[in-house]
Amino acid sequence: MTHLKEGMKAPPFSGKDKNGTTVSLENFKGKKIVLYFYPKDNTAGCTAEACSLNSYYGDFVKKDYAVVGVSPDSEASHQRFAAKYELKFNLLSDVNHEIAIAYGVWGEKKMYGKTYMGIIRTTFIIDENGVIEKIIDKVDTQNHAAQILN
Repeated sequence: MTHLKEGMKAPPFSGKDKNGTTVSLENFKGKKIVLYFYPKDNTAGCTAEACSLNSYYGDFVKKDYAVVGVSPDSEASHQRFAAKYELKFNLLSDVNHEIAIAYGVWGEKKMYGKTYMGIIRTTFIIDENGVIEKIIDKVDTQNHAAQILN
Protein backbone atom coordinates (compact mmCIF):
# COMPACT_ATOMS: atom_id res chain seq x y z
CA MET A 1 0.00 0.00 0.00
CA THR A 2 1.23 3.46 -0.86
CA HIS A 3 2.71 5.81 1.73
CA LEU A 4 1.31 8.78 -0.20
CA LYS A 5 -1.86 10.57 0.87
CA GLU A 6 -4.33 12.82 -0.88
CA GLY A 7 -3.21 16.44 -0.62
CA MET A 8 0.51 15.56 -0.81
CA LYS A 9 2.78 16.71 -3.61
CA ALA A 10 3.15 13.97 -6.22
CA PRO A 11 6.68 12.54 -6.41
CA PRO A 12 8.53 13.55 -9.57
CA PHE A 13 8.84 10.78 -12.12
CA SER A 14 10.55 10.19 -15.41
CA GLY A 15 10.26 7.23 -17.75
CA LYS A 16 10.42 6.19 -21.39
CA ASP A 17 7.25 5.84 -23.40
CA LYS A 18 6.62 3.27 -26.13
CA ASN A 19 8.66 5.38 -28.59
CA GLY A 20 11.64 5.81 -26.27
CA THR A 21 10.75 9.43 -25.49
CA THR A 22 11.37 10.51 -21.91
CA VAL A 23 8.19 11.64 -20.17
CA SER A 24 8.22 13.25 -16.74
CA LEU A 25 5.82 14.88 -14.30
CA GLU A 26 7.21 18.24 -15.47
CA ASN A 27 5.67 17.62 -18.92
CA PHE A 28 2.23 17.94 -17.36
CA LYS A 29 2.55 21.28 -15.54
CA GLY A 30 -0.80 23.04 -15.65
CA LYS A 31 -2.65 19.84 -16.59
CA LYS A 32 -4.39 17.19 -14.52
CA ILE A 33 -3.07 13.62 -14.78
CA VAL A 34 -4.59 10.19 -14.36
CA LEU A 35 -1.44 8.25 -13.43
CA TYR A 36 -2.30 4.59 -13.24
CA PHE A 37 -0.05 1.70 -12.29
CA TYR A 38 -0.81 -1.76 -13.66
CA PRO A 39 1.05 -5.09 -13.44
CA LYS A 40 1.46 -6.31 -17.03
CA ASP A 41 0.57 -5.62 -20.66
CA ASN A 42 -1.84 -8.03 -22.35
CA THR A 43 -3.22 -9.65 -19.20
CA ALA A 44 -6.99 -9.80 -18.71
CA GLY A 45 -7.34 -7.22 -15.92
CA CYS A 46 -4.76 -4.82 -17.33
CA THR A 47 -6.29 -4.98 -20.79
CA ALA A 48 -9.78 -4.34 -19.37
CA GLU A 49 -8.46 -1.36 -17.41
CA ALA A 50 -6.62 0.15 -20.40
CA CYS A 51 -9.62 -0.36 -22.69
CA SER A 52 -11.96 1.25 -20.14
CA LEU A 53 -9.72 4.33 -19.98
CA ASN A 54 -9.32 4.35 -23.77
CA SER A 55 -13.10 4.20 -24.35
CA TYR A 56 -13.56 7.38 -22.32
CA TYR A 57 -10.37 9.09 -23.44
CA GLY A 58 -12.36 11.91 -25.09
CA ASP A 59 -14.07 12.63 -21.76
CA PHE A 60 -10.69 12.85 -20.03
CA VAL A 61 -9.41 15.25 -22.70
CA LYS A 62 -12.52 17.44 -22.33
CA LYS A 63 -11.79 17.70 -18.60
CA ASP A 64 -8.14 18.55 -19.41
CA TYR A 65 -6.70 15.29 -18.08
CA ALA A 66 -3.68 13.49 -19.46
CA VAL A 67 -3.79 9.71 -19.00
CA VAL A 68 -0.52 7.89 -18.31
CA GLY A 69 -0.12 4.19 -17.56
CA VAL A 70 2.97 2.77 -15.85
CA SER A 71 4.09 -0.85 -15.70
CA PRO A 72 7.38 -2.78 -15.54
CA ASP A 73 6.99 -3.83 -19.18
CA SER A 74 9.53 -2.78 -21.83
CA GLU A 75 9.01 -0.01 -24.38
CA ALA A 76 8.60 -2.67 -27.09
CA SER A 77 5.90 -4.44 -25.07
CA HIS A 78 4.07 -1.14 -24.59
CA GLN A 79 4.33 -0.43 -28.29
CA ARG A 80 2.67 -3.77 -29.17
CA PHE A 81 0.03 -3.39 -26.42
CA ALA A 82 -0.88 0.18 -27.45
CA ALA A 83 -1.07 -0.79 -31.13
CA LYS A 84 -3.16 -3.91 -30.50
CA TYR A 85 -5.81 -1.97 -28.54
CA GLU A 86 -5.36 1.39 -30.31
CA LEU A 87 -4.60 3.12 -27.01
CA LYS A 88 -4.69 6.90 -27.32
CA PHE A 89 -2.67 7.64 -24.17
CA ASN A 90 0.91 7.21 -23.03
CA LEU A 91 2.37 4.11 -21.37
CA LEU A 92 5.65 4.42 -19.47
CA SER A 93 8.16 1.64 -19.03
CA ASP A 94 9.33 1.23 -15.42
CA VAL A 95 11.56 -1.84 -15.74
CA ASN A 96 13.64 -0.87 -12.69
CA HIS A 97 10.50 -0.08 -10.65
CA GLU A 98 11.77 3.42 -9.77
CA ILE A 99 8.44 5.16 -10.42
CA ALA A 100 6.46 2.40 -8.69
CA ILE A 101 8.73 2.59 -5.62
CA ALA A 102 8.44 6.40 -5.50
CA TYR A 103 4.64 6.06 -5.50
CA GLY A 104 4.66 3.17 -3.02
CA VAL A 105 3.00 0.69 -5.36
CA TRP A 106 5.84 -1.84 -5.71
CA GLY A 107 5.22 -4.46 -3.08
CA GLU A 108 4.65 -8.01 -2.01
CA LYS A 109 1.82 -9.88 -3.71
CA LYS A 110 0.44 -13.39 -3.47
CA MET A 111 -1.01 -15.59 -6.18
CA TYR A 112 -1.68 -19.30 -6.08
CA GLY A 113 0.13 -19.53 -2.75
CA LYS A 114 3.28 -17.96 -4.16
CA THR A 115 4.68 -14.68 -2.80
CA TYR A 116 6.43 -12.30 -5.18
CA MET A 117 7.14 -8.59 -5.74
CA GLY A 118 5.01 -6.68 -8.21
CA ILE A 119 2.88 -3.65 -9.00
CA ILE A 120 -0.04 -3.06 -6.66
CA ARG A 121 -2.72 -1.75 -9.02
CA THR A 122 -3.33 1.88 -8.01
CA THR A 123 -4.40 5.12 -9.71
CA PHE A 124 -3.39 8.63 -8.69
CA ILE A 125 -5.32 11.68 -9.84
CA ILE A 126 -2.84 14.58 -9.81
CA ASP A 127 -4.02 18.17 -10.17
CA GLU A 128 -2.50 20.89 -12.36
CA ASN A 129 -0.21 21.96 -9.49
CA GLY A 130 1.26 18.48 -8.98
CA VAL A 131 -0.81 17.69 -5.87
CA ILE A 132 -2.47 14.28 -5.43
CA GLU A 133 -6.24 14.87 -5.51
CA LYS A 134 -7.35 11.27 -5.25
CA ILE A 135 -5.88 7.80 -4.80
CA ILE A 136 -7.84 4.81 -6.05
CA ASP A 137 -6.49 1.57 -4.59
CA LYS A 138 -9.56 -0.57 -5.21
CA VAL A 139 -9.55 -0.41 -8.98
CA ASP A 140 -12.53 -1.80 -10.91
CA THR A 141 -10.66 -2.79 -14.07
CA GLN A 142 -13.85 -3.14 -16.17
CA ASN A 143 -15.22 0.28 -15.16
CA HIS A 144 -12.13 2.23 -14.20
CA ALA A 145 -12.94 5.28 -16.34
CA ALA A 146 -16.32 5.64 -14.61
CA GLN A 147 -14.60 5.27 -11.22
CA ILE A 148 -12.43 8.28 -12.06
CA LEU A 149 -14.92 10.46 -13.91
CA ASN A 150 -17.72 10.10 -11.33
